[in-house]
Amino acid sequence: MDRLIKKIVEMQNPTVAGLDPKLDYVPGFIREACFEKYGKTLEGAAEALYEFNKALIDALCDIVPAVKPQAAYYEMYGWQGVRALKRTIDYARSKGMYVITDGKRNDIGATMTAYTTAHLGSTEIDGESVEAFGADSLTVNGYLGSDGINPLLKVCAERDKSIFVLAKTSNPSSGELQDMKLENGKTVYEQMGSMCEGWGADSIGESGYSSVGIVVGATYPEMLGELRAKLPHTFFLVPGYGAQGGGANDVRFAFDKNGIGAIVNSSRGIMCAWTKESGSTEKDFAEAARREALRMRDDIRAVVGEMKA
Repeated sequence: MDRLIKKIVEMQNPTVAGLDPKLDYVPGFIREACFEKYGKTLEGAAEALYEFNKALIDALCDIVPAVKPQAAYYEMYGWQGVRALKRTIDYARSKGMYVITDGKRNDIGATMTAYTTAHLGSTEIDGESVEAFGADSLTVNGYLGSDGINPLLKVCAERDKSIFVLAKTSNPSSGELQDMKLENGKTVYEQMGSMCEGWGADSIGESGYSSVGIVVGATYPEMLGELRAKLPHTFFLVPGYGAQGGGANDVRFAFDKNGIGAIVNSSRGIMCAWTKESGSTEKDFAEAARREALRMRDDIRAVVGEMKA
């Protein structure tokens, strides 16, 4: 997590751009060019996603420290879409960006080891070692307990990677389970946060944060503050800013006294900024995304202040 925090401090920007590119979000001129070359096929669609992502990364890489591609938006376009995910990860990393793959993976034993190898590790092929996806971080579901987390911890330690475990998610129905009280008096989300603090205890870096982060939604600011106070070594990934209703005054509770401790995600707000910006056309999509990313950065900085490692 130190690598991510260093980039946040360097850029004075605690935000991550979500790359969740439905084909409908891709400007028509990109789609048309790709369809002309590959036809209205999965390959044509996947190429359009990649070209869209590439332009966004070019527009954002010097002001935004990280991107977060959501795997589902690529998987829906078949193996061609999954290839676009890999190409997106490689391109973002080539531009110096930290990549969080939003896969919410969870299983146990050999299966979880395989997920870990795919997204954060390297695959052995007849004596050769190759990164399948090569992200810096992966979102995971911790509700199978330590059997689903331990394989990740080993790879995080060996390869300087991180994970973000679902704790208090931003969706309206999250409380149906996550707000329930356990016999020990804690809520389910609080218990999950405590477990993550424990899972990360052996990987606390120079920043004071471990390689095991949690996901806490901007839509629940009071719970952000509660968890920040109780989990001093756990870094937060905060979805729900913008399109889901969260704002800077909500996410401020996720940050510590040094202005770090969290990274805030915006997906549609950045990707589709040109559709809401007066005077913009689809040709302006990358520049509009940059302007929205700067606005978001300044919005959060205004309430969080300077970020100091």
